[in-house]
Amino acid sequence: KAALDYLEALHDYFDGNWLHALAAYNSGEGRVAAAIRRNKRKGEPTDFWHLDLPRETRAYVPKLLALADILANTDKYGIVWYPIENQPQLNVIEVPGQIDLARAAEMSELPLETLHRYNSAYNRWATAPDGPHRLLLPQPNASIFESAIKKTDPKDWLSWKRHKIRTGESLLTIAKKYNTSVDVIQSVNDINGALIRAGDYLLIPVATKDLEQYTLSSNQRRLAKQDKQYGQSKINYDVRSGDTLWDISRAFNVGVRELASWNSMAPGDYLRPGQQLVIWQKGDSSPKSTGILRTIVYQVRSGDSLARIANRFNVTISQIEQWNNISRNRYLQPGQHLTLKVDVVNVNS
Repeated sequence: KAALDYLEALHDYFDGNWLHALAAYNSGEGRVAAAIRRNKRKGEPTDFWHLDLPRETRAYVPKLLALADILANTDKYGIVWYPIENQPQLNVIEVPGQIDLARAAEMSELPLETLHRYNSAYNRWATAPDGPHRLLLPQPNASIFESAIKKTDPKDWLSWKRHKIRTGESLLTIAKKYNTSVDVIQSVNDINGALIRAGDYLLIPVATKDLEQYTLSSNQRRLAKQDKQYGQSKINYDVRSGDTLWDISRAFNVGVRELASWNSMAPGDYLRPGQQLVIWQKGDSSPKSTGILRTIVYQVRSGDSLARIANRFNVTISQIEQWNNISRNRYLQPGQHLTLKVDVVNVNS
């Protein structure tokens, strides 16, 4: 329904021209509209067949036209189309509470990945704590699942662990330990802020299976995407207070958009101290050296940042911190002196 609504909207947008609408459905209305404007400026025809569009789009529209012709002339082409009854093949089941997707798969007699494909909006190993707890299942499996739900206790739909808070722990470190989120722990334990006390206990929901088996969770999808970066070296970077994607991208000489994409983020997203980022670099991730290393003293100028200095001298922020016993949490002061160990041949001008 959504696809057809979108196609009808495109049809209206292009003043009733179905070929333009179909092309825009494939490559976007902005691209098609721009191609039409270009042809108008050149005084050339603006019908679909004269537009400069991507190769895929140029093939997409003729394929649909060919298919429509085959459907309309089945006798002529000797094609037999088997009828499909116009009725739903899937049922929507409202679960009364949060449920582990692996547990739901067992109760519906479906492989976990199959169930997750039907319910791909769930980014974690369970439905959200506050809902909705809605599952889309094939009709035979839906009946099996509904029967199993009635025979089980809601407390068995999730696995739980009682965690004793240790000195120095925070909600973030606990969430990372159990591969969950701060929001989930707060919700389950009715915590409003971030204040917790050593010695208290927290109830933590944990996955029934190893997290690697939830192959369609957001984390596993991100790891699968990262593993495709063949021929590159992988760096695990722990975010520190004050870090931004821009600073980190400059320090490691990668693009902000690339860095965000590798970590399933948007370029403008904020970072949390302790958050781990994956950075991919071609070849050796350490600064390249020609063997001509010198220790220099650099005087900080107005507008300087650790990221800019690191980028200029082809070193890392962590190295500057180590050499000078400083932290990126503190601002640099104009006139401040920094000790740097640099390759004098490999310095960015």
